[in-house]
Amino acid sequence: MEDQIIKKLNYRNIKPTAMRILVLRFLLKQPYAVSLSDLEVLFDHADRVTLYRTLKTFEKHHLIHRIDDGTGIIKYALCEDSCDCTPDELHTHFHCTKCNKTFCLFNNHLPEIKVPLNFKMQQITVTIQGICDRCTQ
Repeated sequence: MEDQIIKKLNYRNIKPTAMRILVLRFLLKQPYAVSLSDLEVLFDHADRVTLYRTLKTFEKHHLIHRIDDGTGIIKYALCEDSCDCTPDELHTHFHCTKCNKTFCLFNNHLPEIKVPLNFKMQQITVTIQGICDRCTQ
């Protein structure tokens, strides 16, 4: 597992520090997006700034993407291995209103969106709200 984590970091040109390895190991095990607060609870001895910088580095190098699911708390999820976070790779998210977890729906890509001349698209957020499979049982 350790080799796979270091390989993922190297593939994205991210220096494999101890904290980055720990955070990526955690993210690889999560079926849903996590917030900075989630990481703070898990890594209670880690500095909040270090965790935030780790997430920003991962985001900058397209290892993770940020999700605004409408809750007011930014969440982060792993990108697919081939993802460069371009507009044609954008996908929808599902936010469970019962357990408050947010999931990536990688098979639901967004249609092409054209913006007016001289506009520059930076982010699109599409979140489906409902109840996840675990909460409906």
